[in-house]
Amino acid sequence: MARRVAVVGSGQTYHSGGRADVNGQELIAEAVNRALESANMTIDEIDGIVIGNMDHFEGINFVDSWSAPGTGGTMKPVIKLTTGGTTGTTLAIGGYHLVASGMFSKLLVIGWEKNTESDTTAAITTAFDPIWDRLVFAGAIGGLAVEAQAYLARYNHKKEDAARVVVRDRKNGANNPFAHVQKETTVKQVMASPLIADPLHWLDMCPRTDGAAAVIFADEYVAEKICPKPAWVLGTSVRHNAAMTADVSLDGLHSMVAASKELFGKTGITDPLKQLDVIEMYLPYSYAGLSWIESLGLCKPGDGPKLLWDGVTDMEGELPINPSGGPICGNPIGATALIRVAEATLQVQGRAEARQVKGGKVDLALATGFGGCFWTDLLLFGSKKP
Repeated sequence: MARRVAVVGSGQTYHSGGRADVNGQELIAEAVNRALESANMTIDEIDGIVIGNMDHFEGINFVDSWSAPGTGGTMKPVIKLTTGGTTGTTLAIGGYHLVASGMFSKLLVIGWEKNTESDTTAAITTAFDPIWDRLVFAGAIGGLAVEAQAYLARYNHKKEDAARVVVRDRKNGANNPFAHVQKETTVKQVMASPLIADPLHWLDMCPRTDGAAAVIFADEYVAEKICPKPAWVLGTSVRHNAAMTADVSLDGLHSMVAASKELFGKTGITDPLKQLDVIEMYLPYSYAGLSWIESLGLCKPGDGPKLLWDGVTDMEGELPINPSGGPICGNPIGATALIRVAEATLQVQGRAEARQVKGGKVDLALATGFGGCFWTDLLLFGSKKP
């Protein structure tokens, strides 16, 4: 029988547009040390390690071995996982199953990225088959611009609707000392920023960030001894719906539609807008904050802007989204989805400080991972043992 599993500690670096003061191993060590400190543990108490990043970006192979001076993985079992943009949540879901299976009792999960030492656009472009599947628009921005154009055309919405997503997340990020971007903005400023790929303006996009995150999973036999308020894993779901870029449909994020139906079905969620307390969502650009909340089932297709302008997803709203500021305020890609996990569990534990919602009374928190319009990972955390 599977063991029940909880997150008992987490840590992250102070994310920035350039951590020239540290190498990758030192960056990882910062997150690891903070995670261990948060759980009042030492590395000797950790049974195993799972680590991942966008290794194609930095060009570093065998990250599981190379990173040992930073992870503390010497003479410990270390497993590497990488799945594109969803790497962070893949790490978390993989770690959860390794602990639930009984293979490990206390597992350290690490995601990291030094985007300043990589060429993201070149890496994304060359990741595809050069004959049959290489993107003619190259990199992430062009593809997301196509998705945004399709969304605007389908519902006749305005660019200002997407800009409101940036305003929300940048306002939240100003309360997060770990965020790369900690400066509020306005709809007018977003619209006035340079147009980089119509309809996307400069401020519609996430920044390139250096950062790392670490999360500690523990089984039910030790979790409550380590942490007074563990964040229990209630369910997970993974959907990698497409193998080729030509398979992707732009009328919503279909992988998220399928993943959310499965997760909510397994955990008894019938009305996510009413039942969830907070969502930490992987939104690499503004239009995702409209289209993908529709795919998640928070509202009907096309109603995303209304939910946003009504303040439903603001910090004081019915269902706050990205109290941390989300990827709009910092996107160390290999760590980004794991940061969503860390932030969601902090909300459940009532330890999110200035970015805490609902007075710390968070029973259900959702974390999402995203990868290239192909993939979605979801993890649901709760305050009560399942």
